[in-house]
Amino acid sequence: MAEQAGPGPGQDAASERRRPYDSPVRRERARETRDRIVASGCALAREFPTWDWTGLTAAAVADRAGVNKTTVYRHFGTERDLHDAVMRRLEDEAGISIDALDLANFRATVTRSLANLAAFAARAEGQEPGTPTLDADRRRRDALLRVVLPVTADRSEDQRHMVAAVLDVLWGTPSHRRLTEVWGFDADQATSAILWALDAVLWAAEADPPPRPPRA
Repeated sequence: MAEQAGPGPGQDAASERRRPYDSPVRRERARETRDRIVASGCALAREFPTWDWTGLTAAAVADRAGVNKTTVYRHFGTERDLHDAVMRRLEDEAGISIDALDLANFRATVTRSLANLAAFAARAEGQEPGTPTLDADRRRRDALLRVVLPVTADRSEDQRHMVAAVLDVLWGTPSHRRLTEVWGFDADQATSAILWALDAVLWAAEADPPPRPPRA
C-alpha cells in the first residue's frame, strides 16, 4: 500500500500560523474584548446629557475601551449593531426583559424601565431625546402587541395596534421627562402618573363596548 503523502513544503508553517486563531485562548480573549467594548459603550451612554446616542460612535467607544476602531468593527459590523448590543446590556443591568414582556409583568417592567432613567444625566432643556436603536424599537413594538393581545382579542388589528402604540408613547422617555421637567413631578410621581395612564388605556381597550376610536 502506498504511503499517504505528507504535508508539502510550507504547509506545516501555514498550519502553525492558523492554529492560534482557532485556539480556545484566542476565543476567550475575543469574548473579553467584546465585553469590554460593550461595557465601555454603556459607560459612555450613561454620561450623555440626553438619550440621543449620536455620540456613541465606534471611535468614541474604541477610545474608552482602549482598542482601535478596527477592533470595534471586527466585533460589530456597524454602529447600529454596537448600539443594539449596548441597549441590550443596559436592559439586562436594569433587570428589564423586553423579549419576555407580557401583560402579567408589564407594570413591573415599566416601573424598572422608568427607574433606570435616573442613571442617565438630565438632558438640556428643549432637547428631545433621540431613539438609540431600531432593534430596541422593533422588540418593544412586538412585545407591546403581545401585551395587549389578551385585552384586544375581540378588536380589529387596527385597534390592537392603536392600543399598543399609545402604550408605547406613554411609556416613552419623553413622557417621563415632560412630567418631571415641565410639571415638576418627582421621579416617583411621574412613574405613578404613567402607570395610571397605562392602566387606563388597557382598561378602555378591554371595556365592552370599547371607546370609539378616533376618525381617520
